[in-house]
Amino acid sequence: MSLRPTKVSSLADLKLVKREIEARLLQQAQHEAEQARERQRASAAKDLFVRAAGAVQPLPDKHKVLHKKERKVPLAMQYEKDQQAVLRESISDEFDIGTLLDADDLLSFRQDGIGVDVTRRLRRGDWSIQRQLDLHGLRRDEAREQLGHFIREAQQQGIRCVRVVHGKGLGSPGKAPVLKNRVHNWLAQMKAVLAFVQAKPADGGAGALLVLLAPCHL
Repeated sequence: MSLRPTKVSSLADLKLVKREIEARLLQQAQHEAEQARERQRASAAKDLFVRAAGAVQPLPDKHKVLHKKERKVPLAMQYEKDQQAVLRESISDEFDIGTLLDADDLLSFRQDGIGVDVTRRLRRGDWSIQRQLDLHGLRRDEAREQLGHFIREAQQQGIRCVRVVHGKGLGSPGKAPVLKNRVHNWLAQMKAVLAFVQAKPADGGAGALLVLLAPCHL
């Protein structure tokens, strides 16, 4: 409804202008009321749909494939596992060191190219004992794995001389030094081991070995 402004020249004209203003205000009020009713209807329809349909989840895209993430083993742990696997494969229980041991009162071993003076100096104590491993009470596989880990870690840390306690075998069936013989065999197969000798009585005697390790070349 559009009303043209009226020219006021008399009292009658003034009354006419007043009616026009009232008509415009009424028209505006009706228009705003209609808009409010439209908004209410739209909101009510939306609420009704949500109540009827419930929570809506988007449909998965059939063209996408979801792959489960594989948990990767930390590199440090994987490296350690690989090293242990290599160690188990490279150290054999079938190896016989008997022919390689020096036939003296204190049995000793040295790798090819290592002179007799090295075992003599090792037995004399020219290298101080920097670390020790006690294998008492361990089963064969446990003892072999711990020995390999111990030797490898000691060499990586720059340690040159260690003591390995294997016992005298007095508690074994028949009092045979089973673990002692196996430790001899295992050590002789390790590239990190340059030589070993039976310890002095004060260092364990026949129940222990002093082991000289090669320098670590990183």
